[in-house]
Amino acid sequence: MGLFGSIFGKASGMSTEKNNVPWKRLENLEQLNEIETNSQSTPQLIFKHSTTCGISRMVLNLFNDTYDASTNADVYILDLHSFRNVSNAVADKFGILHQSPQLLVIKNGEVTHHASHGGISDLDLKQLL
Repeated sequence: MGLFGSIFGKASGMSTEKNNVPWKRLENLEQLNEIETNSQSTPQLIFKHSTTCGISRMVLNLFNDTYDASTNADVYILDLHSFRNVSNAVADKFGILHQSPQLLVIKNGEVTHHASHGGISDLDLKQLL
């Protein structure tokens, strides 16, 4: 079972039909430059997820359940175990200490807000974007 199958499939009790987040997979370093460039016109979100952490899965499921599909942002998910080098590069590029789970809001090439663990649920994305 792949990343999305294990996150949204039987293991988490969710099906992809219930998922209203337009996820893009963050899997390579070149995408970080695209994210930085695209953030000039559209806010970018990066959700760093540990596929082996129950807390990360819980926060991700809550994010999926509460995400407003009308949110104007590109939303990336980063599997920390499969793409650790990308996770490290995110921390270096944007100057934010790595945590998991973690959500970064990027606008105009910079992280304008970030949260980890339960703090992700407290973010009002509509207000931040």
